[in-house]
Amino acid sequence: MSEHVYKKIELVGSSKVGIEDAIETAISTASKSIDHLDWFEVVETRGHIVDGKVGHYQVVIKAGFRIEP
Repeated sequence: MSEHVYKKIELVGSSKVGIEDAIETAISTASKSIDHLDWFEVVETRGHIVDGKVGHYQVVIKAGFRIEP
């Protein structure tokens, strides 16, 4: 079994569609410039209210990626 070292970063994704879409947006965008993204955890959820309705969702996640030797 090989041992891994990870770096943890914080990302914020937003979406007008929903929380899951905000997570997907953050991960897919980050994966374009960060290799070896392996996991994430949701740290915070919030949203913006416009005229008494949800304007957009915002999700803060921590994501881990493997550091290659």
